[in-house]
Amino acid sequence: MIEQENLDRYKPDFENRIDLSTLQEKLEAVRAEVKKVIIGQDKVINILLLSILAGGHSLIEGLPGVAKTLTAKLIAKSIRSNFKRIQFTPDLMPSDVTGSTILDLKSNEFEFRKGPIFGNVILIDEINRAPAKTQSSLFECMSERQVTVDGQTYPMANPFIVLATQNPIEHEGTYRLPEAQLDRFLFKIDVNYPDTDQELEILREHHEQKAKNKEDLVQEVVSIDEIIHFQHLVKLVFVHEDILRYIAQIIAQTRSNPYLSLGASPRASIAILEASKACATLQGRDFVTPEDVKYVADAILSHRIQLTPEKEMEGFTPAYIVQQIVESVEIPR
Repeated sequence: MIEQENLDRYKPDFENRIDLSTLQEKLEAVRAEVKKVIIGQDKVINILLLSILAGGHSLIEGLPGVAKTLTAKLIAKSIRSNFKRIQFTPDLMPSDVTGSTILDLKSNEFEFRKGPIFGNVILIDEINRAPAKTQSSLFECMSERQVTVDGQTYPMANPFIVLATQNPIEHEGTYRLPEAQLDRFLFKIDVNYPDTDQELEILREHHEQKAKNKEDLVQEVVSIDEIIHFQHLVKLVFVHEDILRYIAQIIAQTRSNPYLSLGASPRASIAILEASKACATLQGRDFVTPEDVKYVADAILSHRIQLTPEKEMEGFTPAYIVQQIVESVEIPR
């Protein structure tokens, strides 16, 4: 962590009176509810909380059975909101997601029936099981918070957050998400296997709960209005000019790195900025530090860059390159 004297450098010159105590209390309550069921996965939970605070979407990737869907579902359940779940399958059509215009036989008029995408927190399970045509139905709503059907535009709810899960792309029956789709996710979160101690704790908890439904253990602890207020507070967080330059230098390094064939876009730099502000508020600070930037950089950049074919064959990973880039950029002093 940064030493206290260096922390002071990034504080605003004026007295910032953002009260973050309620935000911390409520988000800690969400974390506590989820951890009643989920053992370990601390960073996964943290990143999902940052996603909600920043008002961005998250893509959760991992092998089957590592609680991807359950974690996202429990996060959503702890929020008193309009929650929807969509199971993506190869035969799912775009209209099954966004809705369609139908003829009302009683009034003899056409009316729009909203699809399940209209909600506050949307869980899309196994998003890469659906083909490109269905994937494209998410482009507009995820980036512009609206859906256009038959020439009519319908706004999404506020807030509107997509939490999507996917299996690794080498699994049978999966479709690789296009770069344009990936870029609309604020975070891509990799869920790994638990270690031996965590595995033992999972077994103990499962044995002790017997026939109890795990999801019934999680209670609603925060309202959608509070989430909207917290997202507004995140926007007010102070960011020093040196931090902005630090983010810009990291992004510039992804575009000139010889190991990468595709660097990060300006959308990625804005994503790091907003996620860093959310990270600061979650720790009770009203200003951003370089540590906030470093904490969120991997989950924001790894899915937005592409390795050269040579480095991919050599076994390099985007996460490794991002780590090298972040470590190579000098922290502002």
